[in-house]
Amino acid sequence: MKIREPIPGAPLPVDQPSIKQSIVHHLAHTRMRDQYRASASDVFHAVARAVRDRIADRWLGSTKAQWDDGKKRVYYLSMEYLPGRLLRDAVLNLGIESEVRGALTELGLSYDDVLETEADPGLGNGGLGRLASCFLDSMATLGIAGTGYGIRYDYGMFRQAIVGGAQVEEPDTWLLHGTPWEVSRTETTYTVRYEGRVEPRVDPTGRTFYAWVDTHDVIAEAHDIPVPGYRNGVVNTLRLWSPRPVQEFDLALFNAGDHFGSVHKRNVAENISRVLYPNDSGPPGKELRLRQEYFFVSASLQDAVTRHLARWGSLDDLPEKCVFQLNDTHPALAVAEMMRLLMDEHLFTWERAWSITKRAFAYTNHTLMPEALETWPVHMLDRLLPRQLDIIREIDRRLGIEIAQGHDEQAQARMAIIERGPQPNVRMANLSIVGSFSVNGVSALHTQLLRERMFPELDKFFPGKFKNETNGVTPRRWIQQCNPELAKLITEVVGSDAWVTDLEKLRELEKHAGDSAFLERFRAIKRDNKVKLAAFLEKEHGFRCDPSSIFDIQIKRIHEYKRQLLNVLHVIHRYQRIKAGEKPEAPRTVIFGGKAASAYDMAKRIIHLINNVAKTINEDPEAREHLRVFFVPNYRVSYAERLIPAADLSEQISTAGWEASGTGNMKFAMNGAVTIGTLDGANIEIADAVGEDNVLIFGMTAEQVIQRVRAGYQPWQLYESDQRLRAVIDGISHGAFSRDEPGRFRPVAQSLLDNDRFLLLGDFASYVETQQRAEQIFRDVPRWTRMSLLNVARMGRFSSDNTIRGYAKDIWGVL
Repeated sequence: MKIREPIPGAPLPVDQPSIKQSIVHHLAHTRMRDQYRASASDVFHAVARAVRDRIADRWLGSTKAQWDDGKKRVYYLSMEYLPGRLLRDAVLNLGIESEVRGALTELGLSYDDVLETEADPGLGNGGLGRLASCFLDSMATLGIAGTGYGIRYDYGMFRQAIVGGAQVEEPDTWLLHGTPWEVSRTETTYTVRYEGRVEPRVDPTGRTFYAWVDTHDVIAEAHDIPVPGYRNGVVNTLRLWSPRPVQEFDLALFNAGDHFGSVHKRNVAENISRVLYPNDSGPPGKELRLRQEYFFVSASLQDAVTRHLARWGSLDDLPEKCVFQLNDTHPALAVAEMMRLLMDEHLFTWERAWSITKRAFAYTNHTLMPEALETWPVHMLDRLLPRQLDIIREIDRRLGIEIAQGHDEQAQARMAIIERGPQPNVRMANLSIVGSFSVNGVSALHTQLLRERMFPELDKFFPGKFKNETNGVTPRRWIQQCNPELAKLITEVVGSDAWVTDLEKLRELEKHAGDSAFLERFRAIKRDNKVKLAAFLEKEHGFRCDPSSIFDIQIKRIHEYKRQLLNVLHVIHRYQRIKAGEKPEAPRTVIFGGKAASAYDMAKRIIHLINNVAKTINEDPEAREHLRVFFVPNYRVSYAERLIPAADLSEQISTAGWEASGTGNMKFAMNGAVTIGTLDGANIEIADAVGEDNVLIFGMTAEQVIQRVRAGYQPWQLYESDQRLRAVIDGISHGAFSRDEPGRFRPVAQSLLDNDRFLLLGDFASYVETQQRAEQIFRDVPRWTRMSLLNVARMGRFSSDNTIRGYAKDIWGVL
């Protein structure tokens, strides 16, 4: 079908009257509401539609321009994204905030109230997903042709409720009222196959190829969300896949009375996108997660190959025109799937297909934890994805031949993709490394440890393949949007808003580090953010705190290596000293936030302990004047946007050598929080950037951690020798914070004494002393304010724009 008129036509105007007219139009004609019946949701959808209409012109234009110029494209494959609310992001990137605000004011509506109506998209959980969203933002802002691929989850990970102090998982119904941002591409579908069997066949030339037959199929349907760049007219795409069955409804079964059976296939298919990271403690959950990973990988590669063929006509030049970035090991099956597509669908030889595949993929590693490096049982892959397993076995066999010379059996076993043994697993990290032309870590320390500790043989076998690209975060969301008064001050100092896309210009703030009047203005912004947060927490949760206290904040996924428990030990110690009559040098409000994976028992116990400790302290009249504690339920991006600008102290206290990078540390420092942390991940680079005098470093280094463990780390000896530590652990173990059930938290205390894998007790004394020093410095208002300002001024290198430039030049070859 061909339309005679050009589309898009003239771009929609962005003046206030036009935007107002669009909002009214969508209220009447899209939502079908008048001024008497329009709900808050109706208003939000109407405003978002009015904004999306103006994005659409640029989106269509960008798509056409990228198609016409034929530049190399980046396909970013990620299991999760955490974009946060999208309305303000779109408005600021288009540069129409004053017009939208003014239009709503004329209609008697509040722009800020409309922003609060939007639900956070349930597409991710933690730093991995938020990093992916920052990267998509930066690609669009830098004008790089890029597409993000993922899954359209119906219920996100889960909505976290706190009941009796414990985490309870509830469905995250983020799509309850629909989302105005997505465009459903119901005509863009691909078949994703599972199970079945593999048959060798011979083509007319006598060449053997393989047919994957008798499969159970699912249809992947595309849903697109625009990703606008910052005021440059570029709009990229986040394409999410939603599953549906080949046969939606079995009318014969329904008429026969089997009403459940008539929709069984639909339910099985739709389970793939129900939730992010299903509980995989048992075989059904593991199988569902594997189905998820293959589902989005297969659909994404089929889509990218189809697009490439439509534009270029041949797949031989795929690596010159496309690059596929694997965000951690979740999309690792892409290596085998690309080989299948090239050999089985397009009849390439192995050698030709492997040459294309290994030049098209790049892999980002995000973890140093061996147990977090994904592996899949061979027997499960054999049943669910038999053709992919055949290909992986052949890749592994050929790798084995190559590494046989020059490596002993132990080294060969470590390098192998498929483990040796009677019940082997497929190592997805090894598959990703072997099948990619580039492997990168996400901080200098992380990359060093990848090469020296995790994959030393593969690093030597593939010289030059391992690189470093330190993570970054977008200043559009993490300063301009979440901290508008600080953004205004920076713009005033810089003389323009050029810093928004060139964050090194924050250095201009450094010139005012000795100006007491300027420091007072800077400090007033922080205090105002703290007042707003305090009012919000009281209104939403009934938690009262003093804005003049130290706002000490730790918000991240709950995990033992991130050491929220070390923070709790310090809080208990401080509480015990208050009860003993020792008053702290400054009052403190300690705020935690984060979710524990539904099957992670110890992480959930830690959340329960935090809440019980908070209840005990907050209800104690003697203590709450000096110390208050709160756990933010259902932590998400929109909460981070409130918490980060208000923070005085940023808790980045992971065991050295375990955190790949961290990005919360960057967001906090950009907003003037002082880091208290270990020399781990990007903390090292932050300390180097802002200066050692402007961070609070404690604890063992990564090398000291290794040496301590090798020497025979004995947590019991620390418990016996440190009276403060003994009092804290005894308080937990003997029921001081669970009087209704004295033994409730004994397993937490016992785990520290029996194992303490992440050396909390080893770093406890240093952490307590550094926290004491933080209080002393906080009382020196000019000094603390100067430290805070210099943190902001020296964070330019941690813009995700800078990180993406590194990827673009060092890995992707697109700049």
